[in-house]
Amino acid sequence: MPYRLNYGRGHLEISVPSECIVTEIRKPAMPVLQDADGAIAEALDTPRGCESLTQLAGKATSACIAICDITRPVPNGLFLQPMIRRIMAAGIDASNITVLVATGLHRPNLGDELEELLGDAWVRQNVQVVNHEARDDQQHVHVGTTRKRSTVVRLDRRFVEADLKIVTGLVEPHFMAGYSGGRKVIAPGLAHQETITTFHNHRFMSDPAARNCNFDQNPLHEDQLEILQMLGDVYALNTVIDEQRRLSFVNFGECLQSHAGAVQFVQPFCEIVVPRRFKTVVTSAAGYPLDKTYYQTIKGMVAAMNILAPGGDLIIASQCSEGMGSPEFVNSQKQLLEMRADTFLNHIAQQSHADIDQWQTQMQTKPMSIGRVHLYSDGIPDQHRALTCVDVVSSVDDAIAESVQRHQDRHVAIIPEGPYVVPFCEQDVMAHT
Repeated sequence: MPYRLNYGRGHLEISVPSECIVTEIRKPAMPVLQDADGAIAEALDTPRGCESLTQLAGKATSACIAICDITRPVPNGLFLQPMIRRIMAAGIDASNITVLVATGLHRPNLGDELEELLGDAWVRQNVQVVNHEARDDQQHVHVGTTRKRSTVVRLDRRFVEADLKIVTGLVEPHFMAGYSGGRKVIAPGLAHQETITTFHNHRFMSDPAARNCNFDQNPLHEDQLEILQMLGDVYALNTVIDEQRRLSFVNFGECLQSHAGAVQFVQPFCEIVVPRRFKTVVTSAAGYPLDKTYYQTIKGMVAAMNILAPGGDLIIASQCSEGMGSPEFVNSQKQLLEMRADTFLNHIAQQSHADIDQWQTQMQTKPMSIGRVHLYSDGIPDQHRALTCVDVVSSVDDAIAESVQRHQDRHVAIIPEGPYVVPFCEQDVMAHT
């Protein structure tokens, strides 16, 4: 039987043996906003928990709009221009409006990539567009220390010092912070490396509450909320998109209220309960832009591990058109390869600050502790295949057939959209209710 996985800018066709019993796990059909421009205008003019954007801008002399980097398919081209036009019409000069790319510790987005990210040439022609640089000490302001976990908080000066602070983004499951969007755009998005490497250290990442779709006692979420409080008034525009990347939901308002509304909307579509675990689970890294690197691919592994039976096979397809990811991530993967998982985890548990991108390697050990992970990719160079620390396969079809044969279990789960959909086993859900 043919199925399609999100892969690169298109799809990867896969076949499953005819005797298999397939459970395809995907979002229920989502509503699509037929008038996206009208929906955005309505959101900006009738917000949640605050005045309209025009009224807010009328009380300010400067504005900073934070946007996600290229790893998220946020529909910036739909909303940036109407936001900026309202801000300018309210009296803020274009020279005092900054669009700030919230890169966290990712690389900057430049040139054609930046144009693609913005989705609207008008934006760059009219206001300043800059990348956050987490390693630049001078571009950050110390704003406090979190009470519960003593995280030193240093944030991008351009955002902190703006009169009108706005974050924008896409709300989707996140394998550490519960859900993306809202407060997460600020930290880690606009945070200094000291702050990021603290709340991405072993203590945070090993907490069982730091997981997909969970806010309850999640240490990252709790620190993010404290950081938001330190900044005073922050506003947010949050979006949700469907499988075809069409706009399904948009709102604007006070940051927490806007984010909560978007999460409430998306939960029924992306949290999917299935009746059993599977010895064979097939998934993706969500396709472009998330599957540009192996670093981001790990999100797909973690999202699928909830339904992987102990000792089972998790097969993931990810193009990895840019290879492994950062040099720091490559070094972390070398550590995992040389030390093996237990020694690696014991080693990083002694560190107060994680090495850059080390947290992603730590997250990879979670699905590896349940079963065997297999990667299909045409973008990982031969010299880096061993550094994935998983089984690199030449065919998804063959990997499925071999898994079914090895386990003598015809049940196969397929998750075409990867980490944008998070399956949960019915037994686990019942145990927590």
